[in-house]
Amino acid sequence: MKKLSKAFICVASSVFLLTACGKKESKEAQVAPARTPIYTVGAEATFAPFESQNEQKEIVGFDVDLMNAIADKAGFKVKFVNTPFEGIFNFLAQGDRDMLASAITITDERKLTVDFSDPYYQSTQLIVVPKNSTVTKFRDLEKLTVGVQSATTGDEVVQKLLGKSNPKIKRLESATLALKELEGGGVDAVVLDTGPVKNYVKNNPTLGFRFISDPEFPKEYYGIAVKKGNIALLTKVNHGLAAVKADGTYDKIFKKYFADEAR
Repeated sequence: MKKLSKAFICVASSVFLLTACGKKESKEAQVAPARTPIYTVGAEATFAPFESQNEQKEIVGFDVDLMNAIADKAGFKVKFVNTPFEGIFNFLAQGDRDMLASAITITDERKLTVDFSDPYYQSTQLIVVPKNSTVTKFRDLEKLTVGVQSATTGDEVVQKLLGKSNPKIKRLESATLALKELEGGGVDAVVLDTGPVKNYVKNNPTLGFRFISDPEFPKEYYGIAVKKGNIALLTKVNHGLAAVKADGTYDKIFKKYFADEAR
């Protein structure tokens, strides 16, 4: 009887262990894989070649390709949302956007309210004028009507020359509208970032526009903005940016949009 009891106990124990293991394995199998986070990125889609809309109303451009590459390296996904540049930082502060990737110049003033990634593009300002204009340098704009995109560093630079409230500064909602104003003769010159100026002049040769550089214009560096204090997201972005620079992905994207420029 004792021998039978021992045998029974062994069998019962084995059944219990198998059942317990089965339950554990079943439980582990039911655990859902972690979801890949999706972050909303604000970009003003009128600033080609950095961001613009194609015929399908999708936002495309250098910033889009770069941000997707960064996301791939850092383990997240991004969704771009067209966002007006004037007020773009408010969307970030209110939580309506997780990041901003919109050819945004890193400045000390902006650093007070947002955190920036490491720089990813070097720019400066350029003066755009009609072919027959006598303008050769920045100081020549002192008595002229100048178009700028509102709330940009181009706006700030022209304010320093003409004065913040000078009525000869014509502020437009986008870079495209500022250049259209020049086409229509509403302004004598436009001051904008290098990228959109060169892109516009190249793609509209019949307009006869030319652009002028000036040593008074400082170098500017673009960064990806996140909400102030969001160190976790900023770390992810910087990790992804470093990775795409290291493996040659950045160079491929850069060449696609800026074939004639040196990095």
